[in-house]
Amino acid sequence: MQNNKRAFVLERFGCKSCALDAKESPLNANCDSDSCKLSFENDDSNKVYRRIIQYGISAILFAIALLFNLLGYIKFTLFFISYIIAGGDVVLKATKNILKGQIFDEYFLMSIATIGAFAIGEYPESVAVMLFYQIGELLQDIAVDHSKRSIKELMNIRPDYANLKIGYKIKRVSPQEVRPGDVIIVKPGEKIPLDGKVIEGESMVDTSALTGESVLKEVYKGADVLSGFINKNGLLTIEVTREFAESTVSKILGLIEEASSKKAPTEKFMTKFAKYYTPIVVFLALIIAVIPPLIIPAATFKEFIYRALIFLIISCPCALVLSIPLSFFAGIGAASKNGILVKGSNYLEALSNVETVVFDKTGTLTKGVFKVTKIKSVNGMSRDALLEYAAYAESFSNHPIAESILEAYGKEVDRSKIKKYEEISGNGVRANIEGKEVLVGNAKLMKMGNIDCVTGDSTGTIIHVAIDNKYCGYILISDEVKEDSPKAIESLRKMGIKRIVMLTGDNKVVSDKIAASLGIDEVYSQLLPNEKVGVLEKLYADNKKGKLIFVGDGINDAPVLARSDVGVAMGGIGSDAAIEAADVVLMTDEPSKLVTAIKISKRTKLIVWENILLALGVKIVVLALGALGVATMWEAVFADVGVALLAVLNSLRLLNKK
Repeated sequence: MQNNKRAFVLERFGCKSCALDAKESPLNANCDSDSCKLSFENDDSNKVYRRIIQYGISAILFAIALLFNLLGYIKFTLFFISYIIAGGDVVLKATKNILKGQIFDEYFLMSIATIGAFAIGEYPESVAVMLFYQIGELLQDIAVDHSKRSIKELMNIRPDYANLKIGYKIKRVSPQEVRPGDVIIVKPGEKIPLDGKVIEGESMVDTSALTGESVLKEVYKGADVLSGFINKNGLLTIEVTREFAESTVSKILGLIEEASSKKAPTEKFMTKFAKYYTPIVVFLALIIAVIPPLIIPAATFKEFIYRALIFLIISCPCALVLSIPLSFFAGIGAASKNGILVKGSNYLEALSNVETVVFDKTGTLTKGVFKVTKIKSVNGMSRDALLEYAAYAESFSNHPIAESILEAYGKEVDRSKIKKYEEISGNGVRANIEGKEVLVGNAKLMKMGNIDCVTGDSTGTIIHVAIDNKYCGYILISDEVKEDSPKAIESLRKMGIKRIVMLTGDNKVVSDKIAASLGIDEVYSQLLPNEKVGVLEKLYADNKKGKLIFVGDGINDAPVLARSDVGVAMGGIGSDAAIEAADVVLMTDEPSKLVTAIKISKRTKLIVWENILLALGVKIVVLALGALGVATMWEAVFADVGVALLAVLNSLRLLNKK
């Protein structure tokens, strides 16, 4: 289908940039040239103009037949031609769908209603209904296209090209052609096309397309940058670390495209509703047309057939079928605008009914950046010497605690002084440093060596140090609570979340203190990743009606993210594990983004139900009036097309809300 369209465009507009490729390999003809893009845009615009001209001609013929005193057969001919021009394609589609077994759709309903009106001599109303139906559909299509374009613009993060550096030359290529290790140049105002590391230059970058944050971020030599960032003022030389298919922007775009396939329960219900609703109304219309003339004195078949035709027009469920998916689509777009990636409308709807929120601690509510906050030396050992021995012992470890000790030491470690090194899982390390046996780790490690240690502070993680079986002191490592966390917890409370829980692998004393400072209801500490799933099962058993969501950093919480009703990954920017495991990804490290996601979800659900009540309310009223002979076909058209258009416009409000 797409290749046929491209062939049509090439034939009509003659895009020289891709004509050769299209002829040689039509399945791979993916031209990104401006002329070909313009061709597609012109093609879409031309369709709209052709429809406007088509309905304009029909309207002129209709007006002539209606306003001028013409002979009967001339008047009939003008009405008939006007009808064919305006609604011929509707009748044709209805016929094709009937042959496929798809009978009860809007094309069938409009065709049978207007042809029926023609059959009973109501020529003006038949043409008017079809004409205004088509004009309404045109306006509706324009509104839907505009909304989809607006949503795509919100997520317009796909890069168009990359400036590949080859020797001393710069070549503009497709991002798909660039490989890891290649060097690219990004000029001011350009999008960063692939994930990479800055090797030269410094600049401010706009990350809003991925994070929703308007504040610019400074990048410099050694900084990691992601595809989708916009370089604002400096020239950057970047070494590519991932090919385009594995880049952050590519993964996000793929997930956004897949999101529409995961329908929300409300969408599924309305699809089933429309499936049964339309046939029922058709049979009711048949009863209205046939039964009253047989049992009511002076009732005519013409009068009640007319009422039945009105009934048919009103019965089209297109306002519901169209506006509800569009509302969820707009909700997903609004979330993306705010740096929140929702993988499907089912997850968006689930967020509106949250009863329990479960947080991971490290990296979610806290910064996950450990710092040395206290050094306590005993038995004649100086603080500097204690820190030096600990740094040497931890120099082979990549654990965050080891990194924090090395950062506090701040000097280069001469590893030639370390003769033996052993990592004792879950407890610490043993190393021989310049002939001395050094133990660095927790209280369990000290106990294993029969070394007495002090209790120390309880505001962080305590790392004990012993040299040649002699206790020398401890180093206190603390993790800070994020500035945004108290605000997030408070906002969740105000939204009516009944239960807020924290899970962590950290010790009980530290965890309880952080939970108390944030006002969290329950704390489960000293948990391994697999034990978190067991706790989640227990929380499920206590949950009543609402959904349970888990919020974690997405790196070591994949089992819990997968088990929860909605798994929310924090700080998903650049994290493959977060993007893959979670149902919702908050692209920054702010817990308050969860509050924003829930607000968007609730607003989306509100607009969905507004559309449902609007459509059903108007239809029920006009159906009743049509059955009683009060409503005409004009009101019927409004109840169908007009309400659908209003519902579409109502859905677009999601995109305008800050």
